Amino acid sequence: MFSSAVTFKNQHYSELKKNCINDKKLFEDPEFPATNSSLYFRKPPPGYVQWKRPGEISSDPHLFVEGISSHDLNQGVVGNCWFVAACSCLALKPHLWKKVIPDHKEQEWNPKHPEYYVGIFHFQFWLFGEWVDVVVDDRLPTISGELIYCHSKDNNEFWSALLEKAYAKLFGCYESLEGGNTGDAVVDFSGAVAEVIDVEAGGYFQDQEKQDHLFEDLLKVYDRGGIISCSIKAQRHEIEARMANGLVKGHAYSVTAIKRVRLGHGLRAYFKNETIPLIRMRNPWGEKEWKGAWSDSSEEWSKVGDMERDNLGITVADDGEFWMPFTDWCKFFTDVDVCRLINTSSISLHKTWHEVVYFGSWTKNGDPLLNRCGGCANNKRTFLQNPQYQFDVTKDVDEVLISLQQKDRKMFRKDGQGENLSIGFAVLGVELNRKYRMHDIVTQQTVATSTYINARTVFLRCVLPFGRYIIFPTTFRPLTLGDYMIRVFTDLDSGCRELTEDKPKVRCWSSLLGYPQAVTHVYVHSAEGLQNQDSTGGADPYVIIYCEGRSVKSSIKSDTLTPEFVISGVFYRKKPRKPIAIEVWNSNAVKDEFMGQVVLTGSANDTPNPQRIQLRKRGRHMADEMPGSIVVKVVTSTQLTSI
Repeated sequence: MFSSAVTFKNQHYSELKKNCINDKKLFEDPEFPATNSSLYFRKPPPGYVQWKRPGEISSDPHLFVEGISSHDLNQGVVGNCWFVAACSCLALKPHLWKKVIPDHKEQEWNPKHPEYYVGIFHFQFWLFGEWVDVVVDDRLPTISGELIYCHSKDNNEFWSALLEKAYAKLFGCYESLEGGNTGDAVVDFSGAVAEVIDVEAGGYFQDQEKQDHLFEDLLKVYDRGGIISCSIKAQRHEIEARMANGLVKGHAYSVTAIKRVRLGHGLRAYFKNETIPLIRMRNPWGEKEWKGAWSDSSEEWSKVGDMERDNLGITVADDGEFWMPFTDWCKFFTDVDVCRLINTSSISLHKTWHEVVYFGSWTKNGDPLLNRCGGCANNKRTFLQNPQYQFDVTKDVDEVLISLQQKDRKMFRKDGQGENLSIGFAVLGVELNRKYRMHDIVTQQTVATSTYINARTVFLRCVLPFGRYIIFPTTFRPLTLGDYMIRVFTDLDSGCRELTEDKPKVRCWSSLLGYPQAVTHVYVHSAEGLQNQDSTGGADPYVIIYCEGRSVKSSIKSDTLTPEFVISGVFYRKKPRKPIAIEVWNSNAVKDEFMGQVVLTGSANDTPNPQRIQLRKRGRHMADEMPGSIVVKVVTSTQLTSI
């Protein structure tokens, strides 16, 4: 995940700092000047702004005061609670903030060598697949001597204010941070994969089983270093309105702990082992807390032993951090951003993933067949013009994570073009041996579809059986242009690649060996009732499709007499009339056993579709019928570019 960073605006921190030390002057950033253009493009701050360096605000400035903590942050006048909530989460993850704030010890004020301080800092963000190093000077906007944007509870601690300035520079100005998504900021801090969960639409509060499953999932994410935030949906007029229970609508909260808290006192509590699922959150305002059950001073805490309370760090103070029951959390909170730090290490005690990353663009071309901006599946005439990414599931069943991210458009807000595109993707099951682009979806199967939304990232988790699949990343409307990044995570190497060719190429030897005249699809939909048994009492059958010297093999169905096969192949044929063979075999450790076959003519016109074909044994008892059948469908096309 971590790699060397590229410089933003071609500004090299070490070179700039060295030059300032040699020239004995404080750094002034020409790329983000101390002017109104760096503050806003539409809505000015509420007062006369003066840019001050930390030494002009405090007599003893520091980057950190007693380390870094989620309590260090308080939101300023700009509506970026989403960013402040993400910073609160970041503060809990030393391995992440040390990447975002590189050389943090070297960047700290050094009273022994004040000559080394020249008012320059740098921070790193994961932007569209790469780490970007952003340099800033230490001039911060103030009104009446007070910081007006993100600031620490200690007036001599400046890491949060400087980090926010670097982020504002990345997107053009402070006002560009007005309104956003906490998950996006977390991804920018970590390179994590973001998933949005709609708790309200999912009905988690009414369904205890779903609620328990969600708690265990979030607990697992948190324990493995993931970052979670949440909010409550609000109408425009309700944004940041305080509810009677103390929660704030339209406001981002950072999740700072998830735990099953043990009830009872002393040894009796351990033997009884009664627990309650609780979740701890922090309001970026540094105040305004939950007033219900398990709030700071509620009577429920009397049910918890002193040792357990000490371990939880319970404080009775309006510091913005509080616990609440997970049931109440599911009742009141509507949206959750879950950012998983995907483990791709080859050596790990936890589950690891195989990751593939591709960058692409939705583009328009004079030739419609070369367009890559066909819109969602509602646009049937153009959908297949979109980019296509093929991957394989090589296990019987595997969980697949897919993340589609577009370039962040906050940096264009100053130009009035800061709205995200509505994006999403579909996953289609295809033939096991397909290696060219799809041009027909009549016979294909849509196995999963993401939501389409104008969010920076769209994420989908799906469980897929053995087979080959194609992902279609798209905009909602056709002919919408933009850039994207797609990330695919599987348990084993999926062989993911972009499909760029429409059909087999004509080569110099094609005139001698022949060029495909037609394309044939063979679909084996199911097989049932096979009764040829091995020593375990069940067969281990699999299916092979043969066509013109090429073959496609299904996965093995272990220890069953009633297997179901869903297998398909696509063959580019030089001799369309040559027969196609479909064979069923039983897998054995010593030698596989042939169980039966059917031979089809090459043309769909000669074979009823679909058809049920009885299998027969080969060899001495060839005439004997084997109980069982397969259903086969064959489709032939003579236009290679039509499929």
